[in-house]
Parts: sequence; structure tokens; C-alpha cells
Amino acid sequence: MLRWQWCRLDQLTAAEAHRVFAAREAVFVVEQQCAYQELDELDLGAQHLIAWHDTQVAAYLRVLAPGVKFVEPSMGRVLTAKAHRGTGLGRDVVRRGLEYVDANYCGWALRISAQLYLERFYRAFGFAVASDPYSEDGIPHIEMLRGARV
Repeated sequence: MLRWQWCRLDQLTAAEAHRVFAAREAVFVVEQQCAYQELDELDLGAQHLIAWHDTQVAAYLRVLAPGVKFVEPSMGRVLTAKAHRGTGLGRDVVRRGLEYVDANYCGWALRISAQLYLERFYRAFGFAVASDPYSEDGIPHIEMLRGARV
């Protein structure tokens, strides 16, 4: 059974924050073999969505307010832990993230920096390509934009 939690970083215990960052590092640094500064200052002001399976992170994303990364609100660091892939949990975490953005930033478009290979995945949620491909930490990315919901 999953337990979903929206929170700010300072609302997590030290152990919970450690599990979140360990899950992100496992996916974005180790699995993707990408050496970069995974922890950043954006975490401090973000809203974090965590799907907990017992005490482990099953899925995760963060939402940034308008003006923090892009003019629009943004969503990023989207992951599903390896043990939970193929279950639809990735779609569920994105759907919940979009619901949060729609409720808290009504009338705003949503911009993401997506890994290029996930273009079709995000198109299914109403995103459209909004940039040429570019390299971010050695991985091809594109900006994608989802129009405002009113």
C-alpha cells in the first residue's frame, strides 16, 4: 500500500529526507551514469510529492513556484524507484503533480525540462515541445509546455 505525501523539505525527518535524496541519486546519478550536483538550492523552496512504500520512496517529484526555474511553475526530478516500475506509478505521480499545479497555480502554464526520450510520455499529459533539444548534464533534454488550466 502506498502513502502519498506533499511536503516542504523542512517537514521531513532527517531519515525521510535522506531516503528521498538517496532515491533521486540512485536514479539520476547511478542508473543514468550522470555525475552532477543532484541536490540543489531549488529543493529548499519546492513542494515535494513522495509515494512511500513502507519507509522507502516508490515515486517522487518536486514542484517549483513560478519564477524559480522558469517564468511558469515547473515540475521536475520525476522518478519511479526501480522496484515499482511497470506498474503505472510513473503516470500516477505525474497526474498528482499536475493536479497540484492546477489547484495552486490556476491560470498558469506549466514548463518542464524533460529527457528527450520521455517526450511521448509527457505529450500524453498535454505537454508540447517548446524548445530544440539541448544537453543537460550530458543527457538530451527538451523544454515542454502544458497550457494553463482555468
